[in-house]
Amino acid sequence: MVQQVLYRALVSTKWLAESIRSGRLGPNLRVLDASWYSPGTRQARREYQERHVPGASFFDIEECRDTASPYEMMLPSEAHFGDYVGRLGISNNTHVVVYDGDDLGSFYAPRVWWMFRVFGHRTVSVLNGGFRNWLKEGHPVTAEPSRPEPAVFKATLDRSLLKTYEQVLENLESKRFQLVDSRAQGRYLGTEPEPDAVGLGSGHIRGALNMPFMDFLTKDGFEKSPEELRAMFQAKKVDLSQPLIATCRKGVTACHIALAAYLCGKPDVAIYDGSWSEWFRRAPPETLVSQGKGGKA
Repeated sequence: MVQQVLYRALVSTKWLAESIRSGRLGPNLRVLDASWYSPGTRQARREYQERHVPGASFFDIEECRDTASPYEMMLPSEAHFGDYVGRLGISNNTHVVVYDGDDLGSFYAPRVWWMFRVFGHRTVSVLNGGFRNWLKEGHPVTAEPSRPEPAVFKATLDRSLLKTYEQVLENLESKRFQLVDSRAQGRYLGTEPEPDAVGLGSGHIRGALNMPFMDFLTKDGFEKSPEELRAMFQAKKVDLSQPLIATCRKGVTACHIALAAYLCGKPDVAIYDGSWSEWFRRAPPETLVSQGKGGKA
């Protein structure tokens, strides 16, 4: 296992509220609302405009991605990411706190946490409990837009935290990495369809284990304790002392696996960015496993 000092991956609502009260928001501490919802459901930007954590900026993952890719939510270039977060007032010296407004407590925030890490930034945290608990606990909100001073952020891609289609395909033979899929069990098995995905069957990559990301969260929307998370990995026979690739449909909820492992002291989980969205369309049929009609196998 990689040995290094781990920056705190989670901060509490109480800590953030106190930081805001004491005036610590600024160039050295920036808050991001990374909410995103399926089309036709909730409108993330409008909700942000109506109320958000004071001082928070809206991180639009639709704008900060590779829009030229045929696959969903692929990473942008280093230059694109650096320019985007720099306009949000974030430099390489900024502590970034990310949250989202999902009813689960956290959905897209771990993806943005991982995006900062894969682009070389280590001082980034997820707000434990998310906006759901921020509101429940009665912390202040505002509709006032954030207008931070632009900053310079130099992004440097850490390829050890990112896996490509070719690398995952090679891994099916070499088995150097364990492969874990974070989607709901029905989608993993292929017995339930992929939501809002025209032409995308369900199922999983051959050899992948299943750890649904919702299981890492308590019913109240907080991250489970490191002891509980370790027990979950052990129950699935995932060895945290060995290399691990996380996958899902589009590289988003896979980041919950990376976050959970990080909280257990493992900071080197790699994300297969293209995930099932790419694999289903590119991979040899014998590498797709599905129990339903929607799969190729």
